[in-house]
Amino acid sequence: MRSALVALFALWCGYVSNAVAQGGFVIVGHPDAGFAQLSLEEAQQLYLGRRNTLPDGSLATLIDLPAGPQRDQFYLLLTGKNPGQIRAWWSRQVFSGRALPPLEARDTDEVRRWIGTHPKAIGYLPEDETTAGLRILLRLR
Repeated sequence: MRSALVALFALWCGYVSNAVAQGGFVIVGHPDAGFAQLSLEEAQQLYLGRRNTLPDGSLATLIDLPAGPQRDQFYLLLTGKNPGQIRAWWSRQVFSGRALPPLEARDTDEVRRWIGTHPKAIGYLPEDETTAGLRILLRLR
């Protein structure tokens, strides 16, 4: 049992170090949004469904990348939670009626399009992706 726990811990540490080594993310919004930035705490609250309003008081539209390594890495950097913890968290939020998860984009291009046409939408992109025409609200590294 102990060796299984040690192996599981080593696997998790490898996942975390791999995710950190892959680079960071930027949380982006529409250039005409009524706010200039998000704090880390505000971003965590939004992406965990604890809050649904932006700093200017308007209702937020959150956008997620599709399920996969990029989304997992984003949530790990933002919340410190692994993919299983995030899925369980959102399952509880949806089941209890407290919150709905972010909209899921097909790819980073769709994130850019949605944010470009919806002033109250925010999403995230890998730090090395182009953010031309979008406002960077927070950098996660």
